[in-house]
Amino acid sequence: MKAPFVVILMGSKSDESHCSRIAAALDALGVEHVSRIGSAHKTPSHVSEMLAEYEASGRPRVYVTVAGRSNALSGFVDGAVDAPVIACPPPSDAFGGADLYSSIRMPSGIAPVLVLDPANAALAAAKMLGQADPSIAERVRAFREANADAIAADDAALHGDGPKGRFA
Repeated sequence: MKAPFVVILMGSKSDESHCSRIAAALDALGVEHVSRIGSAHKTPSHVSEMLAEYEASGRPRVYVTVAGRSNALSGFVDGAVDAPVIACPPPSDAFGGADLYSSIRMPSGIAPVLVLDPANAALAAAKMLGQADPSIAERVRAFREANADAIAADDAALHGDGPKGRFA
């Protein structure tokens, strides 16, 4: 099987810090990724060429799109590819949150998943790729177990029993 990977596609360089958080979470999960820049509004042919290359690769993949304001990128990508698309728009105060509506509502037949937190977008992508790659699925399981153990330890410390393993 060809190695699965995530394509992080940002609408502009201004989205890079948001994308770096996605990339860091993918690194922590041991998931290969590539970051690219392309705008559905300003460079649609460039985006189409990129997508055609990735779609022809034959590798399991997930796209994470990062675009603010009017998020045409997520819908554009979802309409052009067979692989899952996760929209993870960067936070913005410019429009009082109204720009998020462009990520929430998509036309019929266009269905990117919306995940607002960058680390959770990476986790969702890893879970999807884990369906095709048992090693990624195992790393996701280990991540979830570590989170559960941390909560159990916090609970035990809170009620005076000291740190314990999960459900000990």
